[in-house]
Amino acid sequence: MVPRIVIAATGSGVGKTTIAVGLLLALRTRGLRVVAFKCGPDYLDPTYHEKASGCRSHNLDGWMMGRDGVLGTFRHATRGADIAIIEGMMGLFDSVAPTTDEGSTAEIAKWLDAPVLLVTDVSGLARTIAAIAQGFARFDSSVRLAGIVANRVGGRGHLELLREASPEVPVVGGLPDRSEGAFPERHLGLISARDARVDDASFANWGSLCADWFDLEQVLRIARSVPSLESDARSPATRLAPENPRCSIGVARDEAFHFYYEYNLACLERLGAQIIHFSPLHDRELPIVDGIYLGGGYPEAHAKELAENRSMTDSIRRFAQSGRPIYAECGGLMYLFDGIRTLHGITHRQTGLLPGIAVMRESLQAIGYADVETVGESFLGPVGTRLRGHQFRYSILDPEPDEAVERIYRVTPRWGGAPFAEGYRCANVIGSYVHAHWASNPEVARNFVDACAKWRLAN
Repeated sequence: MVPRIVIAATGSGVGKTTIAVGLLLALRTRGLRVVAFKCGPDYLDPTYHEKASGCRSHNLDGWMMGRDGVLGTFRHATRGADIAIIEGMMGLFDSVAPTTDEGSTAEIAKWLDAPVLLVTDVSGLARTIAAIAQGFARFDSSVRLAGIVANRVGGRGHLELLREASPEVPVVGGLPDRSEGAFPERHLGLISARDARVDDASFANWGSLCADWFDLEQVLRIARSVPSLESDARSPATRLAPENPRCSIGVARDEAFHFYYEYNLACLERLGAQIIHFSPLHDRELPIVDGIYLGGGYPEAHAKELAENRSMTDSIRRFAQSGRPIYAECGGLMYLFDGIRTLHGITHRQTGLLPGIAVMRESLQAIGYADVETVGESFLGPVGTRLRGHQFRYSILDPEPDEAVERIYRVTPRWGGAPFAEGYRCANVIGSYVHAHWASNPEVARNFVDACAKWRLAN
């Protein structure tokens, strides 16, 4: 019965991540072992959670993972924890459809039977806070709204005024309107907390502010008011490196590539793969591995440096020519193409395993959940293998690869739009713009590991 609380919001951009980070640090400073989760497909917010909590952060996505995947992941990741902080996505009730809570923060709160703290921007608000609180509390009675967090308050007096105005749902704390210490952003949202530009002082600032401006005892009482969470759902959420690995998989991890779902990596290890990290930016050649996983990230921001590391791209081409499996997503896919063209119009040569140029644009080119069904057999599985994933990209392919490059995915956008062919395959190289979550089909991870293990046995 781990104490738990959901940090939700009235909408995007009102300060959920800042509040979550501040609370994690304030509670950790009290000597509590805190663990964190992020609702939805976000890769960046979890890096802030990990820096604040000192523990791995896990995604909880109702649409991609399903109820069992969410509950199993939560159960495993909270073993030994004193409290769990679950940061929501978008607004509390926003989801994959306008008429249901499927995939929403509210759905996760229901599945975890967790109370909700609602973050809202209160600049310019007074009594209206009561209307906001009552509306959210009564919209869905199965979601327990236990407190309000008033972000961007004008001062102590403003915070007390809001507390007086909202007796039905208590205001448990707030933060003053201060721009200093704000976490830096780029086009995909916050930059990774692993970036050198995100300094420790910013974290310490928000932790001390939450300790000062929140009623932490009230927050803890709310978190501890939860019932036991009964579930026999199982998940590979806890990483466990195999003692006698069946194979090894090289996972690209550096400033250019670092978007991975913890669940996916845990799947590989649970199935017997040894994960070996390497850097396409800094390493001169690949480590000795049986397969490669190229995740997303910011290859466009490092395209020149990636291009200049010719010994690495040559090493990856030799690896592909050997027939060993390479799986790539979004930024990893961009790295597989002939080149990346930046917003400055400069094209930097990449690995050239797939023909075409990934061209950056000023605006989003695709966003949202997607269903994937394979139309060709591959190391991911037989024809008809299904996956769920998410797209978020600013690049397009120009020109599109010609017909000599097989498309083995049929991608159906969840928020409308016609299905389209994607999932580029050349020999044993597969790349897609879709970030897949393997909780939607764990057999994909098993098939990938099996293919790598088979190559090791044969060689």
